[in-house]
Amino acid sequence: MRTKVLLGSAGLQLCSLLMALAPAAQSAAATLEISVVDEQGRPIDDVAVYATPASGDVAAAAHAAGMPKAIMDQHDMQFVPHLLIVQTGTEITFPNGDNVSHHVYSFSEAKRFELKLYKGDVYPPVTFDQPGVVVLGCNIHDGMLGYVVVVDTPHFAKTDEQGVARIDGVASGDYVVAAWTPRARPAALPPTQQLTVGDGTVAAQIRITGRLSPAHEHTLSSLTWERY
Repeated sequence: MRTKVLLGSAGLQLCSLLMALAPAAQSAAATLEISVVDEQGRPIDDVAVYATPASGDVAAAAHAAGMPKAIMDQHDMQFVPHLLIVQTGTEITFPNGDNVSHHVYSFSEAKRFELKLYKGDVYPPVTFDQPGVVVLGCNIHDGMLGYVVVVDTPHFAKTDEQGVARIDGVASGDYVVAAWTPRARPAALPPTQQLTVGDGTVAAQIRITGRLSPAHEHTLSSLTWERY
């Protein structure tokens, strides 16, 4: 009788252990390492890279915890960061850290808005509820240009100085990977790639061919409004 009780207890312990490990196994996720290079193989930094489930089904867990907030600041009469990538539905605040007034606005289809002449942090956040590229300008300072890339996925990153974007927490499955930079003309942007994600790290390369605009400098914007 005692033997049966001991075996039953061990079985219960094993079941409890397996149940505890099950969520961890289900939540196991991979890291995408996407390198972006030009046609000479040189790395390109500050490129928006994002992976969307091929099924089109974005994980509901990303919305359950509430959408994150982001900041597009203004310093030295420039938008900081020059390029910001966010998930659809994100609220972005636009504080003015300069000692001069700015008048921020966008004519882009993905988000048309206007924050009239102001200093400091006086406006409520703006919700970016449509995917696409939003070009930012200042009605007072024509040299100010910034970009918000709004994507229908929580899996995104920007490339670093080595041209590598690291996207953590990607569940297994098939994904469509895309890249965007204001330095390439829209028609010259690279085609999307499909990747199958399992465990560990998945590496891929995206090559942007054709002539690129100069990298953004704080004293000079790289593009004009007519490009988008």
